[in-house]
Amino acid sequence: MKIGLVDDRQIDLDKLNAIVSGIPNVQIIFSTASAEEAYEHIKKEAIDLLIADIEMPNLSGYELADIIHSHALSISVIFVTGNSGYAVHAFELNVHDYIMKPYPKERLIKSIERLAEKSSSAEIAGRLYLKQKNNIHIIQKKDIIFIERSGRSTTIYTKTEQIKTYQTLNELEGELRERDFIRSHRSFIINIHYVKNFSLYAKNSYIVAFEGIDAQAMITKEKVDFLQKHYF
Repeated sequence: MKIGLVDDRQIDLDKLNAIVSGIPNVQIIFSTASAEEAYEHIKKEAIDLLIADIEMPNLSGYELADIIHSHALSISVIFVTGNSGYAVHAFELNVHDYIMKPYPKERLIKSIERLAEKSSSAEIAGRLYLKQKNNIHIIQKKDIIFIERSGRSTTIYTKTEQIKTYQTLNELEGELRERDFIRSHRSFIINIHYVKNFSLYAKNSYIVAFEGIDAQAMITKEKVDFLQKHYF
């Protein structure tokens, strides 16, 4: 599990580092006293969990979690804070846990272990169930390169096959909440990990080329700008 830490009080940040670094199968990707720096790291480096204080100068931990939530980024959040006043709002952002300072190290360790178990279960269930006329086709989400809606049917492209379904992009988008997938255009959902390049098609749109297949998708200029800001 890849973890980012942010707390503007150095003594509290040191405590987080000491606890988290002692947990097996965990890697600290960044540790900073600035929420702005944490945000820059999140845009450039993939993490699974952000552990953050809430009340910090300029950008707060709550605002950072709100960015993660509003952009549907696949990052869990644990708040470690001395202020109980944000608890209700925090869980509206679907945070994993809300830990009050001061806390025993076992409290944080158990929270991270619980998240690891939850994530492991989610990985096993990382499949898409495609409803077809007389059957259900099951594919691994990680194998999906892009999805195209044309007329009344939808085509899912993988490296080895094309699968047609009558499910709409809105329905499929609801099942593909992982950070890998974005709705690039009204007719397309793309997996950013397979993107090879963007080629200008019109004033406000680009053609997307992918690794491994010749088929192409479309992306709006707005979504290209979004990718550059939040992913690349």
